[in-house]
Amino acid sequence: AAAGLSYVGAYVINTYKSYDNFLQDKYALLPAVIIVCVAVVMFAIGLIGCCATFRESRVGLGLFLAIILVIFIAEVSAFVLGFVYREKVKTDVQGTMRSVFEKYDGKNSESIVVNYLQEQLHCCGVKNYSDWTTTQWFNSTGNNSVPLSCCQQEAKNCTGHLDHPQDL
Repeated sequence: AAAGLSYVGAYVINTYKSYDNFLQDKYALLPAVIIVCVAVVMFAIGLIGCCATFRESRVGLGLFLAIILVIFIAEVSAFVLGFVYREKVKTDVQGTMRSVFEKYDGKNSESIVVNYLQEQLHCCGVKNYSDWTTTQWFNSTGNNSVPLSCCQQEAKNCTGHLDHPQDL
């Protein structure tokens, strides 16, 4: 279990590098760091449990049980807090995404991240393609289109024009 948690935590931290422009708050990495720390603690606790079982120590097994109960309570608390604050996180991420979309000009680093995100997640805009109509880039181009990263991969000859929303 500790190895699995370590992998998940490391994967989240590594994935964060691709989306750090959207998650400008560094506290977004806190859950991943906590997961890695829990994995290290779980390894130590597993070692205690194995040693206590091997020596048939009642005190060691009692300590092992108490630690497992504390971890279970912490996991339930983390689940409840995640459930309670999910809307706040969603609102914060959408607000940050909107600010990154406002900085889009097709050339800067934020633009590259926006294009990458839209291509990888097969999406367009924060909620849909109409989010682009309020951006500075959309108004400055004046061609009534969205970036080509909004185009569906199957769509041939997609130009990003809003006249063909089925291609987006």
